[in-house]
Amino acid sequence: MTLMPLPHSSFVAVAASATVTSSPVLPLASPTVRGFVSFKKLPLRSRCVVVASFVRVRAMSGLVQDKESVLPATTEPNHSRTFLDARTEQDLISGLKKEKEAGRLPPNVASGMEELYWNYKNAVLSSGASRADQTVISNMSVAFDRMLLGVEHPYTFNPYHKAVREPFDYYQFVHTYIRPLIDFKNSYVGNVSLFSELEDKIRQGHNIVFISNHQSEADPAVISLLLEAQCPYIGENIKCVAGDRVITDPLCKPFSMGRNLICVYSKKHMNDDPELVDMKRKANTRSLKEMATLLRSGSQVIWIAPSGGRDRPDPSTGEWFPAPFDSSSVDNMRRLVEHSGAPGHIYPMSLLCYGIMPPPPKVEKEIGEKRLVGFHGTGLSIGPEISFSDVTADCNNPNEAKEAYSQAMYKSVNEQYKTLNSAINQGRGIGASTSTVSLSQPWN
Repeated sequence: MTLMPLPHSSFVAVAASATVTSSPVLPLASPTVRGFVSFKKLPLRSRCVVVASFVRVRAMSGLVQDKESVLPATTEPNHSRTFLDARTEQDLISGLKKEKEAGRLPPNVASGMEELYWNYKNAVLSSGASRADQTVISNMSVAFDRMLLGVEHPYTFNPYHKAVREPFDYYQFVHTYIRPLIDFKNSYVGNVSLFSELEDKIRQGHNIVFISNHQSEADPAVISLLLEAQCPYIGENIKCVAGDRVITDPLCKPFSMGRNLICVYSKKHMNDDPELVDMKRKANTRSLKEMATLLRSGSQVIWIAPSGGRDRPDPSTGEWFPAPFDSSSVDNMRRLVEHSGAPGHIYPMSLLCYGIMPPPPKVEKEIGEKRLVGFHGTGLSIGPEISFSDVTADCNNPNEAKEAYSQAMYKSVNEQYKTLNSAINQGRGIGASTSTVSLSQPWN
């Protein structure tokens, strides 16, 4: 498989050990599912069944909506239509040169966009899907337009960012862009029945937290797309704890705008600039307070990667595995859930999707990494809820208990990952299922 690039998006763990003080509960709108409004009086599972066949076709088709259908009727004032009007590859490439010469695109951004085009093209064409060449032009013209707009009118992310759905639907834009990179024939979901049970809990006001490994900038989209056919509510409403790099990179920002984010500074980059350490810690405290406020309202779904960054392959063997968890980040999340006042549940989640967007071999300080993109199978699995009291019953002090709970979470994630790896990379498919991980393809 040939791997190629895409916008960087590091969705990471809470980086600071901060004490969350009480703050007023903000009135939040009750969760809704786009496309489910007319069915809202039906039980959740009935609604899922009603739309399942439609979603299944979308998940497997690999075809792209006409780009005008996902753009607002009128564009922003003074915004160049160079990429919206593009109909061919030559239009896109010459458009980059035009915008650079006009001073609307910095040379390094234009260069990154062109590199992204060629790599995305190679990845999508390698899928063998019908109309793949048209998919590339359609998706990249919209992506380039959003990147240019972001340079012309920079978007500022709040500590808690809600996905931008109108007048331009960035959530659907992300899905349309990522979907052609996923080999659904070689993708699997572990314990999908558990996800269905969680949707019922969320509707009852319970908070759900996924403690997960983190493989690629596309992780949130992979979660949504693999759950789209059977459990769309989770994918659409999940809130991702995200590092600052995803909200500063001009090639990445349009993709980040389509997700619900709780923005933090990653522990891995906390000390990159000593003069900014205090500012970053204060910003993380504000984000933790935002998370506490959300959890007090109930019915929240939060995804967090307590490794503080993406998994990396073993340099000697090339084998991928979940990066070790930071026990303080796991413990911070547990305490936030326990003190929210709403029922809460924490589940270990495992992701395998590095093949569609692998990170650099080493953690890089500078924005603008070389991005790789490929067409590949992906996997998502969830394990049973892990009880803190059960795991820590024999511990002698809080620090020992914190480590024991974090290790229990990591062990489950790692075991699920091995099952996904066996199914996807070792070619065993659903036959790789175990007594604890039942694999399926809900889109079939």
